[in-house]
Amino acid sequence: MAAKPRFRKDADAAAPDTTADMAAEAGDDRKHPVDETLPPLKMFTSGLQHVAAMYAGVVAPPLIVGPAVGLTAKETAFLMGASLFTAGIATLLQTIGFWKVGARLPFVNGVSFAGVAPMIAIGKDRGHDGIAVIFGAIIVASLLGFVLAPYFCKLVRFFPPVVTGTVITLIGVSLLPVAFNWSQGGNATADDYGSMTNITMAAVTLVIVLALRKLLRGFLQQIAILLGLVIGTLIAIPAGITDFGAIKDADVVGFPTPFAFGAPQFEIAAIISMCIVMLVCMTESTADMLALGKIVGRPADEKIIEGGLRADTLGSAISPLFNGFMCSAFAQNVGLVAMTKIRSRYVVAAGGGILIVLGLVPVAASVIALVPLPVLGGAGIVLFGTVAASGIQTLATAAMEKGENALIVAAALGIGLIPIAAPQFYHAFPESLLVVLDSGISTGCVVAIALNLAFNHFGRKPDTADQEQAPGEHVVPAAAGVGFH
Repeated sequence: MAAKPRFRKDADAAAPDTTADMAAEAGDDRKHPVDETLPPLKMFTSGLQHVAAMYAGVVAPPLIVGPAVGLTAKETAFLMGASLFTAGIATLLQTIGFWKVGARLPFVNGVSFAGVAPMIAIGKDRGHDGIAVIFGAIIVASLLGFVLAPYFCKLVRFFPPVVTGTVITLIGVSLLPVAFNWSQGGNATADDYGSMTNITMAAVTLVIVLALRKLLRGFLQQIAILLGLVIGTLIAIPAGITDFGAIKDADVVGFPTPFAFGAPQFEIAAIISMCIVMLVCMTESTADMLALGKIVGRPADEKIIEGGLRADTLGSAISPLFNGFMCSAFAQNVGLVAMTKIRSRYVVAAGGGILIVLGLVPVAASVIALVPLPVLGGAGIVLFGTVAASGIQTLATAAMEKGENALIVAAALGIGLIPIAAPQFYHAFPESLLVVLDSGISTGCVVAIALNLAFNHFGRKPDTADQEQAPGEHVVPAAAGVGFH
């Protein structure tokens, strides 16, 4: 009698969960974990955990760009609310989707850091006009990206494990400095930046999260990050690093008025700059979808990636209408999915709904803002480290002993780490190139793809079947079933 197919409880990165397909073939009507809905309370709390993990990353770009272009504090706060609102829309496009739009994976979208430097260069000290030019450039670049999505996704065959493992590792390692910065306080000009209080608070939160993961079971273990953030914030109150000012100054309701800074303006130089940013975002989103596909057991094929890129670009095109910036994948939430093992896309959709509410109700958004950055940094170390660990496990399936795979990884990692290890390394290069060069993820990805083509595709046949396998299809060593968490 044939064994009845069943879903595994763990998210196996090395050998993706294909039991949903097996169940379908056997006539089993059970859903893949990605398509499952959870009880309302679990859906809400798990979605809130995703919001907590990415909140600071969403509000940071407008917090930086606003003052740089000459906006007032109130106008900058308006930009932050608009960014939350548009991140929610983009996340719903990814998770729920329609037509050929959306990866339909637990994929979180938010404001991309890749565009911060170019946007400052475009709008510096130009006030509302600067914002209008930025929005015009984003709209054009996003629409072009939407058109290119069906062609860009075909590059997926150039992302075997030796490439995806390298890129996923770089994603995690590149995010860790963000967690370290948060752990020190987030503002390098503040008097208490890097203080013992801030770093101790980050360390305490880290220990709390690890302890909760070890001691708790079931659903409580799955929301250990959220519980850690709550406990860390409560501990931070007597420590004096919790700021309640955001709640006092916040409006109860505030809709992001369309084109509040004026109609979009279109300048060629700005458009070219944001088109480069869009290509960077599409590259990083492709890598993130490949990583997430492995973690949830639904490998990202061309169709999924095309839908994901369409959602990215459509969300980015809509975003300026409501005064938001370019949207792309949030890698930290990939780590959260891996850690919690909650693979339902509807959980992340609930997080998207929460983001929309936060954008419409500034006073609610300010409650999330109560979490001190050092507390968020302590939790971030675990989240971002989990992404890097996922990349390392993917590399374990890439036949590193064969051909020049180890050389590919060595060169790509080395070059990808330059912006982290030596931030001023490219200081003499043109600013137009820094959009790509200052992103270790992008440069590492380009190097890994180029070397994989040079060593494993051009001039000779690959030495192993692994080098020809499609993304997401991993060869697991017979002696050691490599699993993920």
